[in-house]
Amino acid sequence: MQNPGLLIERATAELTQLGLDVVAVQQPDADPMPAANTWLRVGNAGALVTYAVEAKSRLTPATHGAVTMQLQQAAAATGLPVLLVTDYLTPPMAQKLREQKQQFADAAGNVYLEAPGLLVFVTGRKPQSDAPNDHLMPHAGKAQTMTGLKVMFALLCDPLLADAPQRAIAARAGVALGAVPAVLADLQLNGELLLWRKSRRLNATRRVLDDWALAYARRLRAKTLQAIYVVKDFQTWPQWQLDEPALWGGEPAANLLVQYLRPGVLTIYADKLSPTLQARHAMIKVSTAAENGTTLEWRKPFWGTLPTATPPHAVPPVLVYADLLATGDARCIETAQMVYDQHLARLFPAA
Repeated sequence: MQNPGLLIERATAELTQLGLDVVAVQQPDADPMPAANTWLRVGNAGALVTYAVEAKSRLTPATHGAVTMQLQQAAAATGLPVLLVTDYLTPPMAQKLREQKQQFADAAGNVYLEAPGLLVFVTGRKPQSDAPNDHLMPHAGKAQTMTGLKVMFALLCDPLLADAPQRAIAARAGVALGAVPAVLADLQLNGELLLWRKSRRLNATRRVLDDWALAYARRLRAKTLQAIYVVKDFQTWPQWQLDEPALWGGEPAANLLVQYLRPGVLTIYADKLSPTLQARHAMIKVSTAAENGTTLEWRKPFWGTLPTATPPHAVPPVLVYADLLATGDARCIETAQMVYDQHLARLFPAA
C-alpha cells in the first residue's frame, strides 16, 4: 500500500525547486473510480502540460512491468500523458524509464519531463537518508500480507469463490482458516471485495488484477524461487513430460497460452523437482541465471488447490500474467498484454 498524497507532495516540492510551475487541476470527469491519483499542470511559461499522476512507491526491476502496465492503462483511460511519481529512482531505473518515454518525478529530485517546448532530465540525486521515505509508506493491511496475497490469488483465479464459505476460500488459497476473516474485511475496505445483500463479490476489474500483480512481484514472488539450473536440451522443453502435479509457469506457460513468446527462461512450479526429470535433461544447479538462454527456475507453489479451468500443464493465466510482468523484460510485458487480451480481459475488464 502506498501513500499517494505524501509522495505527490514531496515530488511536487522538488519540481518547484527546479523552477517549474506546478498546479493541481480538477479531475477531468466525475468518475467515482478515477484512473489516476490526481491531475497536475506542470511546466514553465513556454509550455504547460496537464498530466494524470500515478504514485507508486519503491519501483524496482521486479515491479517495473506491473507498474508499466498500470501507467499504460491510466494513459488509455484519461487520454493524458501520465506522470509517474515515486519515492526514489536509481540512475539505471531512471534511464530505463526515459528510454520508454515514461515521464517521472521522484521525492529525491530526479525528474524526466518531455513535451513540445519542455525537456527536463535530472538523475543521480540520492535520498536524504539511508532509509528514505519510510514515512511515506503506511503499514500494509492484511490484504498485502503473504496470506492476503494468496487469498486474493485464489479469488482472481475463480471470482465465484468470493461468495463461498470461508473454509472453502482458506482451502483453495492454502492458508489458515482463522486468517481469512481479516483478509476479507481488508479487501472489502479497499474496494476489492464488494458486499451486497450479505453476498460477497469480487470487484473484478483490471485495476484490481494489476494491483495484485504489483504486490505479488513486491512481496511474494521472490519467496517461491527454490533453485536455478542450466539445462543442456533447453529448446526441447515442449516435448518434456512433467511429473504431476508439476506445472509450467512464466514464459513457457505463456507460449502454451498465446503461442507467441519463445522462452528465454523456463519456469516449473512443483513441490519437488523430480530427480528423474533432472537427470533426463542434464540439469546442473547454479547460483545465478545463465546469459545464454539455458536457465530453468524451480518455483514452489504457494496455493492450496487450483480451479479445474486451469490450462493443461500450466499455471492459471493470472499467474502467467503476473510472472511475465515481474521479469521487467519488454518482450515479456508485450506477451503479458496478449495473455490479458486472450484469457483475462473478459473476467477483468478495464475500468
